[in-house]
Amino acid sequence: MMNADQVLDRLKAGNERFTEDKLDGKLQNSERRNGLTGGQEPYAIILSCADSRVVPELAFDAGLGELFVVRVAGNIANSSSIASIEYAVAHIGSPVIVVLGHESCGAVTAAVNGGDNGYNLNHLLAHVAPALNASAEGATVNDVVKKNAEMTAKELVSRSAIIKGAVDSGKLKIVPAYYNLGSGKVDML
Repeated sequence: MMNADQVLDRLKAGNERFTEDKLDGKLQNSERRNGLTGGQEPYAIILSCADSRVVPELAFDAGLGELFVVRVAGNIANSSSIASIEYAVAHIGSPVIVVLGHESCGAVTAAVNGGDNGYNLNHLLAHVAPALNASAEGATVNDVVKKNAEMTAKELVSRSAIIKGAVDSGKLKIVPAYYNLGSGKVDML
């Protein structure tokens, strides 16, 4: 298993291949599928937005079984997304979590615009409110997206004894990040 710095280097290298249109497309065939029937050992956990334009496996040029991806609008830390991440931390031992926000996020835009979006979406957007409140007056949606990724990374630790224990013991690093839609570049924040 790679350490956190090696994982981050691998993610950055994969993202560079993606932005240069040089995906290697490895580990995406029947041989790989068959090799994964006995278990998984993803090297990174990605908490990403559900936005169809943001596909972590492509953005980091990763194959089957390499990333444990949790997707939810606004890349928020709710009970279900935290529980999924806890599973990966406790049972798989991935050394890195990337909280991946992205340019022009619809969930963050809805939170910025306010109003009543119905019970379920209002509940989801309540998780974005702290980032909105912590952002400077007149902050752009993309500024709030970055703040949301940073605050969600901290929230994973504060809301989970499993994640906090792994961070405190040096086994886990959590990195907020920002995906640029046009270029595909991921900025580690």
